[in-house]
Amino acid sequence: MKLTVVGCSPAWPNPGGAQSGYMVEGPGRLLLDCGPGVLARLRERDGWPRVDAIAITHFHLDHWGDLVPWVWGRMYGLGRDLDTPELWVQPEGRAALEDFGSRLGMRDMFERTFTVREYVDDEPFVAAGLEVTPLRLPHYTLRTYGFRIRNEHRAMAYSGDSGPSDRLVELARGVDLFVCEATLERGELDGEPRGHLSLEEALEAHRASGARRLLLTHRPSELAVDDGYELAYDGLVLEI
Repeated sequence: MKLTVVGCSPAWPNPGGAQSGYMVEGPGRLLLDCGPGVLARLRERDGWPRVDAIAITHFHLDHWGDLVPWVWGRMYGLGRDLDTPELWVQPEGRAALEDFGSRLGMRDMFERTFTVREYVDDEPFVAAGLEVTPLRLPHYTLRTYGFRIRNEHRAMAYSGDSGPSDRLVELARGVDLFVCEATLERGELDGEPRGHLSLEEALEAHRASGARRLLLTHRPSELAVDDGYELAYDGLVLEI
């Protein structure tokens, strides 16, 4: 299994950075989230993204916003000649996409671009040949999920956005790689209910999960990370 960090900025982009997008390969190509800047980065490699499936954790713009220009490129650009990727969204996500479409151009614009499917909390589904298990996590009051991804040889977990929760530990238990957000400064409270983790809270979740490796992500460039911790950056490639 291979992971490419396409973009890893928090809700406000780091200088020159793309927002959330993580490509998992092995056997197929699965894109986790598709925030602003991700489509352009993918186009640098292939002219138009060649993915089998996309899975979206939640509907904050920094995690799905580049699905909109993907629609136009699929309809009128290079994407029209390629296979249709699956788009996995949360329960009632198809209706949400129809509502977005009615406001942005065409009610069925996402259905015309992707094969839209809905996942169910804690029920595995198969996308791009990988088994993906979504677990609902706390993120303010928005319905949000993290993903546990596995093939025959390796397993990884991706937190998406999450406040502190025992479900993070469940999500990442024993995986080979835990990609975990660490947006906040120590002691910073971003809302009630919480929506994000501090570095210390991410480290605590990692320790409790027993995951073999931790990759910190979704962190503002202004917040330093001590040496010895692995921090995501756009273009990072990891063999898991």
